[in-house]
This record gives sequence, structure tokens and C-alpha cells, in this order.
Amino acid sequence: MEKRVLGKTNFNVSIIGFGGIPIQKVSEEKAVSLIKKAHEVGINFIDSAAGYGKSEELLGYGIKETGRENWIIATKAPDRDHEGMKKAIERSLKRFQVDTIDLYQLHNVRTDEEYEKIMSQNGALRALKEAKKEGKIREIGITSHSLDIMKKAIESGEFSTIQFPYNPVERQAEEMFRRAKELNIGVIVMKPMAGGAIENKEYSLRFILENENVTTAIPGMNTVEQINENAKIGNEFVKLNEEERKIIEEEARSLGTEFCRRCGYCGPCPQGIDIPTQFLLEGYLKRYNLKDWAVERYVSQEHGAKDCISCGKCEPKCPYNLPIRNMMKRVYSAFESL
Repeated sequence: MEKRVLGKTNFNVSIIGFGGIPIQKVSEEKAVSLIKKAHEVGINFIDSAAGYGKSEELLGYGIKETGRENWIIATKAPDRDHEGMKKAIERSLKRFQVDTIDLYQLHNVRTDEEYEKIMSQNGALRALKEAKKEGKIREIGITSHSLDIMKKAIESGEFSTIQFPYNPVERQAEEMFRRAKELNIGVIVMKPMAGGAIENKEYSLRFILENENVTTAIPGMNTVEQINENAKIGNEFVKLNEEERKIIEEEARSLGTEFCRRCGYCGPCPQGIDIPTQFLLEGYLKRYNLKDWAVERYVSQEHGAKDCISCGKCEPKCPYNLPIRNMMKRVYSAFESL
């Protein structure tokens, strides 16, 4: 499979990586067989998270079976303080059954307050730096859905990689990716199928990988068929032709009318609702078929779609002119009907 260098890490990673969200649904035996298949077809980069259920643990079984030396392991945790991140790293090492994690990332940094806490003296970044010095992790990265946060992170000089959504619908990061490449920061693309919304998955992945500033894309996979289909793109990569480009552009246009890019500009909500999270959870429920996981997170929220009073204050702030009130009703119906 074609490989690209992941920025200043110097890791040579497959252009198709293994996204670790969906694997949490399968058995240990199935997980091992999936990782074996991924290895066979040339995938060497795995991305997981502390919050992805049993993902780290299941991936760890597969990595152990296929040989630790064959994998670049990336994971992440949502902890913002020093002590929390220190514990998270130890848990990840234990779950993966490894001595070192290649890339440990700050997971989904959303606000300036979170970013400042991470970067403070008692913040999570200090724990990551300590773990790197101790040999428990090799590199430090950051993930986010916020362009503003990611731009600050890139310019800080503290991170070797960034992870951000990018696909034919969500293109807002293209300029930021160019800047990351200039600074030799690796670019990992999450949500390559727009959270499962894009039907033409092959064209979407090829669209992403055409961008020379992208290092790797990490579609979520939990079947052999998905692994084979995605790996074929990485093993036989060719750019889109004019007709193929028209097809994926048309699908992107049709999806764009009601697709949340999770930029966060719609907030704050007077009812305290984290608006982008409602649509993210809806996607996991409907498109990823992660019902239990999505419902658990939906009901644990202090304020959710059920609390929307349709005041409409969010809609004028949305740069994509989405009908947020109607979309919120749809989320409410999806979860309340279960």
C-alpha cells in the first residue's frame, strides 16, 4: 500500500488507516481476524480512543497476534488535566498490551477554555510530555472539530500531528492542512465518509487522498469487506477523473443542505445544549449502527435535543445556513422512539 510520512514523527504510515470506532461491537475472535486482514492488505496505522468502548482492548488482541512491530498505534483521551491524562495513558498501555504507544492525542478539544487548561502548568500536555520522556509514548497529537482551536495548536509548535474531519462535504480545513504541511505536521483525516453520510465511499476516499497535504485517512471498519474495499483504494490509488469528480461533487451538494460540520459557531445555546454533539450522536445511531453506545451518551447529557425550545438563536450564526431547529426535532424523534 502507498505510504506517506506522518510529518515530523517520521512514521511511514499507510494512506488508509484503521479507524477504531466500529470494532467495539465485535467479539475478540472477530477483532483479531480483522486486524490480521488489515495487516495482510498493507494497513499499518491504527487509531482508537479511550472513549471508544472496548476498541483499545480489542485492537490490542489483534496487534499482539500480528506483531507489535507491524503497527503504528495512535489513540487519544479526553482528559484536560495532568493527573487525568497520566492515568489515561496508563490505561491505554494496559488495554493495548504494549509498552509504548506511538502517537497519543488530545481528544476533541472544543473550546478556548479547554485548550488553555490543556496547555497550562497542570494541564494534560505536561502529562503527555512526561510520558514521552519516559518512553511510554513517542509522539503527541491533537484532534478537534474546531478550526480555530486547530489553527492555534498548529502554530504552538507543541504537536506532531493533527486530526480533523475532511471529505467532499467538509472542506473547511484545506487551507489549514496546507499550513500544517509547511510546518511538517502530520495530517490524519477523520470522518472520511462524513460520519457514514456519503454513499460513494470510494470516490470520497480518493478525493481525500488526492490532497497532497493529507497523510492518512481513517475510515471506521468492522468487516472484512470494508477492509478489502478501503485497502484496494490505498493499494491501487488513482486520482478522480472528471466524471467521477462530478458524481461526488453532486452528492456533496445534496448532503450539504442538512449536514452539520460540527464547527460550533451555532453556540452557545440558551438551553445549554451542545448542538453539534446531537447530530454526531444521531450519526452514530443511524449510520454506524452503534445504538447502545450512542444512546448511552445521549441520555448522559445534562441537556440534549429534548430540551430544544426552537428559539432559533442558533440558525443565524450557522455559516452553512442549516435548519437546525428542524434537525434537532429529527434527533429528538430518533432517540425518543427507541
